[in-house]
Amino acid sequence: MSRYATREEGPRYGPAHGSVLTGSPLPRRPGAHGRPRRVAMLSVHTSPLHQPGTGDAGGMNVYIVELAKRLAGIGIEVEIFTRTTCAALPPSVELAPGVLVRHVDAGPHEGLGKDDLPAHLSAFAHGVTRARAGHYDLVHSHYWLSGHAGRLVAERWGVPLVHVMHTMAKVKNACPAEGDAPEPAARVIGEGQVVRAADRLIANTEKEAEELRRHYDADTGRVAVVHPGVDLERFRPDARGVDAGRAAARSRLGLPHDALIPLFVGRIQPLKAPDVLLRAVARLLDERPRLRRRIVVPVVGGPSGSGLAQPEGLQKLAARLGICDVVLFRPPVGQDRLADWYRAASVLVMPSHSESFGLVAVEAQACGTPVVAAEVGGLTVAVRDGVSGVLVPGHDPADYARALRGFADDPARSARMGRAAAEHARSFGWTAAAAATAEVYTAVLRERRPTP
Repeated sequence: MSRYATREEGPRYGPAHGSVLTGSPLPRRPGAHGRPRRVAMLSVHTSPLHQPGTGDAGGMNVYIVELAKRLAGIGIEVEIFTRTTCAALPPSVELAPGVLVRHVDAGPHEGLGKDDLPAHLSAFAHGVTRARAGHYDLVHSHYWLSGHAGRLVAERWGVPLVHVMHTMAKVKNACPAEGDAPEPAARVIGEGQVVRAADRLIANTEKEAEELRRHYDADTGRVAVVHPGVDLERFRPDARGVDAGRAAARSRLGLPHDALIPLFVGRIQPLKAPDVLLRAVARLLDERPRLRRRIVVPVVGGPSGSGLAQPEGLQKLAARLGICDVVLFRPPVGQDRLADWYRAASVLVMPSHSESFGLVAVEAQACGTPVVAAEVGGLTVAVRDGVSGVLVPGHDPADYARALRGFADDPARSARMGRAAAEHARSFGWTAAAAATAEVYTAVLRERRPTP
């Protein structure tokens, strides 16, 4: 297995040229030391322009945007191809200097669910390959739908394919959330095809790399581990300290200064298990009725996936549990506002059934907020158990209530662990993640280069 350092290190280079490309480009050759000059990045089912936290937009959207910007910062131009979902969208949008989003027509613009997209992947691949083959040094696909299109594009262009799974059907099916349908067989088959076709698979953690080998028989030599990053300039503790920052953030958000605030951030769907937090809070209040006067439970996010079938299901659950008076439902927010929610919270709660990494957990910790999370997937790397947060085996609300009780009984614990959380999060920077990804690109291109 290939491994790449992900510590924040080294200077950033100036941004690459980011203008819309026109005309017929000349064939490109990899830059110095075999590093690519331009990468075609594929994200079929969700656009990097979408607001994370609702629909199919989530951590993967943040991953693609931040990685692309940092790659451009070290001289690798990125063009992100995504499916057109609205007739009013322009053919291309400059997301940042050196980062261009291209919209590809593939199927009806509106009304297609994620399960409908496999039938349109060949059309998407054809739309991408209309670009000149010599224009890109490699293809980098995200999620299995993009990987399926990516293998067609890479084969047509004769360039390497680098792929990130983000989530895996076999892993999700091994520990399904209650009320969630299993991932379809077509996805399982498609993921196997992508694993076999990719020149390199990037895993978020060593555990994900092991899952690729165990579930999909991935070749150890073609798996590289690169931890995702966090925007350490946006997500950071208040300069005045964790306590002062929390008070200021609560003032801006209109929250009580002395409250216990367990926060949920993410898409509202069974996989993310926000219901576990609500059940834990109800149990905690049964045990500590006086706590009701000083607890606020914000849920920041929108329905997604199977959660769309019952968009008000979580609100109805809060009513059945008798905790509507302490739960605040808020829609997804922009990154700067999200940082305020993190800083205002006593603790972030992530009871997910499956997480390839858990960017939300790292963002919260970077802001100085500890995390109570399920001991699953990448969360075991994102959260340092007992130092920056608490990892909970399983999804029993009683266990989460017990973890929250520790913060209720010791109000100073949040700030103590928050300072350790901010220190832990500093090791996850996007600049380092981009540098490590560029090393993966370089290694793949060297393998593809003919021997004189």
